Amino acid sequence: MYLEETPAAADEQDRALVRQYLEGQRDAASGLVDRYQKRLFNLALRMLDNAQDAEDVTQTVFLNAFLKLRTYDPRYRFFSWVYRMTLNESLNVLKRQKRTVTLEDGPAIPAPGATTDEATELQDRVGKALMRLKPDDRAVVVLRHFVFFSYQEIAGVLGIPVKTVKSRLFTARERLRLTLREGGEEPC
Repeated sequence: MYLEETPAAADEQDRALVRQYLEGQRDAASGLVDRYQKRLFNLALRMLDNAQDAEDVTQTVFLNAFLKLRTYDPRYRFFSWVYRMTLNESLNVLKRQKRTVTLEDGPAIPAPGATTDEATELQDRVGKALMRLKPDDRAVVVLRHFVFFSYQEIAGVLGIPVKTVKSRLFTARERLRLTLREGGEEPC
C-alpha cells in the first residue's frame, strides 16, 4: 500500500486491478504483486522462520490467487483474502514439514532505542520465543504486532470472532512473556 493512499482508496485500487485482470489485462497482475509481495513474504517469513520457504509460499499464494481470482468477492478487502491464503499456506508448510521449531536463528525483530548489541540480543530472544509458540498463536501475534492489523482485520483474515482473536492474543503474549522470563530477563 502506498503511504498517501487511504484504506478505501487502496481497496478500490485493488478491485480495479482485479477487474482488469479478469477482463484479460494480464499486466494488472504485476500491480497486485507489487502492492503485496513484500507484505506477504514478511508474513510467511514470520510464520516459517525460513526465507526460502517464505519465498516459496509467497509465489504459491500469488499463483493460487490468480487461478482462483474469479472466486474473490469484491465486497471484502483483497488484502484480507491474500493474507488468509498466505497464512493458510504457511501453516500447510509447517504441517508438511512436521517441523519442530529450533531455538536458533529466530527472525529479526527491531528494538527501538536499544544499542546494536542490545537490539541484536533482544531480537534473538524475542525471535526464539516467537518461534516456540504454536502456529495459531504465532499467527495472531504476527498479524497484530508485525503486520499491525486491527482486531477486526485479524478476525477477518483468520475467520474467527474478534473475542477469539483477543483471547488468543492474550494467551500468546502470556506464553511469550513466560518464555522470555525462562531465558532470564523480560524485555521492556
